[in-house]
Amino acid sequence: MKKLTVMLATVAGLAISAGSAVADSTLKMVEVITSPPRTEFLKKQIAEFETANPGIKVELISLPWGQAFEKFLTMVQAGDTPDIVEMPERWMGLYANNAQLEDLGPYMAKWDDAKTLGDRAKQFGSTVNNTQFMIPYGYYVNALFWNKKLFKEAGLDGPPATLDDFIADSKKISALPGKYGYCLRGGPGAFNGMHMFMNIAAGKGGYFNEDGTSTINDEGSVKGLQMLADMYKDGLAPKDAVSWGFNETVTGFYSGTCAMLNQDPDALLGIADKMSADDFAVAPLPVGPSGKSYPTLGYAGWAMFANSQHKDDAWKLMATLLSPKDNLEWAKEVGVVPIHNGADQDAHFKTEQFKGWFTELSDTSKYEMVTPPTHLENLGNFVDQVAIKNFQEVLLGQKTAKDVADQWAAFLTKEQQDWLAKNKK
Repeated sequence: MKKLTVMLATVAGLAISAGSAVADSTLKMVEVITSPPRTEFLKKQIAEFETANPGIKVELISLPWGQAFEKFLTMVQAGDTPDIVEMPERWMGLYANNAQLEDLGPYMAKWDDAKTLGDRAKQFGSTVNNTQFMIPYGYYVNALFWNKKLFKEAGLDGPPATLDDFIADSKKISALPGKYGYCLRGGPGAFNGMHMFMNIAAGKGGYFNEDGTSTINDEGSVKGLQMLADMYKDGLAPKDAVSWGFNETVTGFYSGTCAMLNQDPDALLGIADKMSADDFAVAPLPVGPSGKSYPTLGYAGWAMFANSQHKDDAWKLMATLLSPKDNLEWAKEVGVVPIHNGADQDAHFKTEQFKGWFTELSDTSKYEMVTPPTHLENLGNFVDQVAIKNFQEVLLGQKTAKDVADQWAAFLTKEQQDWLAKNKK
């Protein structure tokens, strides 16, 4: 009897041990570009993944976008790192240069869906040390929303073709009672759109000269920054716009408060839900004195932390979300240009609503895409914190456009030249 008891105890111990070995793994995933509908859709995709992979559970943490940079940095500094993080392009340099992100190249080499992955996804996800630290889930390309009703009311029959037209049209629309020409974005996320207008005014895209000196304080760039400050000062944008982020500018447009908005396809989701397709359209961005325009092409994607204890499971989730099927659904839901070749042939993207973006993407002689210098380690803090505060100071007349542009140029030049020195071939 004693032997039987020992045997039963041993068997029970083995069962417990075996049960521990096959226990469910829990993945921690952080989302940073959040909105309620977007988060719900991501939860739906995760639930489908969990159903197909019963041994894996996913804990989703959604950070509010306005404070996402500092909140996520605090998490990482406290050692509270996730397995997977949504990675905006401008954060990649910080975490990749500090050896905190996993090289996804070996996983991609065995990934069947890599066959249809567009070249841009491979290129943009490996801007740091030529290593695939992130795979974009889509691209954010700026174009110009315009309100047909307000334009007609102001005696205008089409969107502005040039920067001069853009200002002139804004003045005519702002003469209407309670209306403004432009939904200016002065708060969270403002830098890319602001810098885009600086590039258009300068007739030169990008951030740097070949020697690493920044172009952001070139004479034309300063004129572009001053143009936005003058529009705000002259009442061509709402006073509250000094602190507006994404949601406020989109609301300002679909409510009819202001008639023009430069935004990515993700804004189309909220606008199309609130406005008739007959009342607005999306046009290419106006060109500057050079006859060219420089739309910002931003992106975000999924990255894996190098200290994850569940790397294979984390990759399985990433590969599912980035598959042609899930990525196409995601692109339609959140408003990005999808990453797989052939996705643009889907009926969803063959509409007038997408015409402005696809015109910019197809006419390379007139529209030159500008992507952020994601290799710079301190780009995230600069774009999401420092530059926003300075831009607001310019709008409010507390600092001059030239002084701020010089300050930005000094910072960016040092960052780029330090990077060039470290990466000499």
